[in-house]
Amino acid sequence: MKRNDIPIELRQRLANGCAIPAHPLALDNNLKLSERHQRGLTRYYCDAGAGGIAVGVHSTQFEIRDPEIGLYEPVLELASKTIDEWTATSGRAMLKIAGVSGLTQQAVGEAEIAANHGYHACLLALRDFNGESPEVILEHCRTVAQTMPLIGFYLQPAVGGMHIPVSFWREFAKIDNVIAIKIAAFNRYQTFDVVRAVCEAGREKEVTLYTGNDDTIIFDLVSEYRVSVANGHCNVGMSGGLLGHWGVWTKRAVEQFNLIKAWRDTGEPLPRELLTLAHEVTDANAAFFDSANGFAGCLAGINEVLRRRGQVSGSLCLNPKEQLSKGQAKELDRVQAAYPHLNDDVFVAENLDKWLS
Repeated sequence: MKRNDIPIELRQRLANGCAIPAHPLALDNNLKLSERHQRGLTRYYCDAGAGGIAVGVHSTQFEIRDPEIGLYEPVLELASKTIDEWTATSGRAMLKIAGVSGLTQQAVGEAEIAANHGYHACLLALRDFNGESPEVILEHCRTVAQTMPLIGFYLQPAVGGMHIPVSFWREFAKIDNVIAIKIAAFNRYQTFDVVRAVCEAGREKEVTLYTGNDDTIIFDLVSEYRVSVANGHCNVGMSGGLLGHWGVWTKRAVEQFNLIKAWRDTGEPLPRELLTLAHEVTDANAAFFDSANGFAGCLAGINEVLRRRGQVSGSLCLNPKEQLSKGQAKELDRVQAAYPHLNDDVFVAENLDKWLS
């Protein structure tokens, strides 16, 4: 599958920028997949106005791939079918992005599963290559790219990622079937490395940049980078976001993103209220992702926000180490009270029965 096999409407949507939530995993109290709640989350993201959904990614829990759990394909299949049903009713297609990880044989197998279930691209996690040379990792990426269009993934070390040099990203951007890169380094220096690398590779028109920096979402989306290249300067920015944070309060996140896109088109100075919003969103993320404890409760935090609204039955994760940290529940209480304009609780309450039907 090549980039031109993606329907042109969806290719343009990705390139122009859209809001893509990372899909959590809905488990019951016995740590089994709750298909009803999983389907309900997918419907929520569709109705909230997301441009696409990423499934099988970090937020969906890497453990779904464990042979004794065996949820990778079932979760991808369920989301794809639910999106197709929604599209048939709404008339609006959705970008389907599948998380792919593991060593080369596993990653190619996962990409084949994703392609068979109608996904358009894969978000390629490289966490299993920690310690390998850039050349080895690049060969892995080129091999997976023969199966599906790739979205690169710079994942922060605190949750299983690794430092990746600018030289790698420069060569990665040259792979023909690479369509985007999600930058989730949670680090300003490393974020600029990727932006610079894409520009230096001359691929800024072919490789779209998406923020995955949940700690600085709004700042990433309103920023423009000016990068020196051989023939002058290259001006680029983050076209959209593919974010775990956007797995909750999604309707408001889409509204924020659309507001930013509308501002970009005006050419006007940045409104001060967007700077204020940026800090509010970052503060909310600190509670969701448990920054106070090195992001130990990031998955459980998102699940807990969903649980409190009835969207999942619990905040449990497949990995018993993934749970709310001490004091995290109180932090969630705090940001819920502090930022009522950021949540979409009313929207969820009005539609939950329909989504779970």
